[in-house]
Amino acid sequence: MNRNSLHSGYGTLSKALAATTAIVALGVTSASAAEPTMEEMWEIIQKQQQEIDALKQQLDSADAKVEATAAAVEDAGMARGSMSSSAGGWWDRTSIGGYGELHYNGGDTDRLDFHRFVLFIGHEFNDRLRLHTELELEHALTADTADGSGPGEVELEQAWLEYDFTQQLSGRAGLYLLPVGILNETHEPPTFYGVERNRVEANIIPTTWWEGGAGLTYRLPNGLQIEGHVHGGLNVPTTGGNAFRIRSGRQKVANSTLREPAFTGRIKYTGIPGVELATSFQYQTDLTQNDPGDPKTSATLWEAHAIIDRAVTPDIRLGLRALCARWDLNGAAAAAVGRDKQYGWYVEPSVRFATAVGDVGFFGRYSEDDNTAGDAIDSKFKQYSIGSNYWIHPNAVLKLEYEFQEPPAGGTDDDKVHLGLGFQF
Repeated sequence: MNRNSLHSGYGTLSKALAATTAIVALGVTSASAAEPTMEEMWEIIQKQQQEIDALKQQLDSADAKVEATAAAVEDAGMARGSMSSSAGGWWDRTSIGGYGELHYNGGDTDRLDFHRFVLFIGHEFNDRLRLHTELELEHALTADTADGSGPGEVELEQAWLEYDFTQQLSGRAGLYLLPVGILNETHEPPTFYGVERNRVEANIIPTTWWEGGAGLTYRLPNGLQIEGHVHGGLNVPTTGGNAFRIRSGRQKVANSTLREPAFTGRIKYTGIPGVELATSFQYQTDLTQNDPGDPKTSATLWEAHAIIDRAVTPDIRLGLRALCARWDLNGAAAAAVGRDKQYGWYVEPSVRFATAVGDVGFFGRYSEDDNTAGDAIDSKFKQYSIGSNYWIHPNAVLKLEYEFQEPPAGGTDDDKVHLGLGFQF
């Protein structure tokens, strides 16, 4: 029984008291008309007073019941809420998300490819401990071929636990994306311009790049974040055309060799709205994971970037992304093929307009990258890109990009047009 029903009963008793009072008044009037004696009048008054006292007792009892029942209902509701929060199912703390992107690449080789579909599942065990996972399918399907030449891959891109020691300090362990560059951690299609990921964050920073390891992150109230990680390292080939090429060294935590771990640190500042400034550093004592006693190739990576995204009017935003990264490999074998030094950089200005039918953005990008910068041969690859994003929804985007290439001497340029569709949820 709720509080409203109980007060309805209280109102009924009040009406009854009012009706009784009216009857008493009529009785008094009628009695006066019949001119009763004083004794009869006194007897009538006493009876009416007794009836009034009885009704008041009933009202007082009903009011007490109303308050008691209301308190019981409130206590029961609190108990049910407490029971629900403490004994709720796993689904109350589990979240699902993901992203995908379809690409058309027109150039010397025309291709249509559903490049990626990624499914994210997260779970909060309690207020301090949570799980992050990502499962990815690349190029729409995988084929069970003896030589592994199937067009796609199924990959576990993330599976790690995060624990909050304090509000400022957290730790993680498992398989996760390394904190290097812009796109390596945040690469959902609606979050960046261009259909394909830029060359610098593919060849110099081998996005997407994940390792198994553990790390700590400390966040200061002023927007400064400091983190350090120890994790599995790259295992680059030492012979052939991909010798000491950084992207060829990703092991993806698939029964990977771990004789020499790597160490990564990052400092990031986000204390100004719409601004991110960060720098990362990584060191690995042997990039080739060779047996003990073999010549080692130590390697260091330094990366710095800036992201600016600020509103100049309610409907116009200006953006700028800039990044530079450099590898230094210390080893005679890497120097012999000119890959003891590898670097790249790019700058990308943009403008975004809010319209009644979605946001429209335009960008331009210039980049240089060189995986064999250690020799005297000109091997620098230059690329210009211009294009547009149309966000039909903040989480769904259509993309157009024109790419103009300037390969090093002896290379073949392949100017391209790219069309893309992407989403996240």
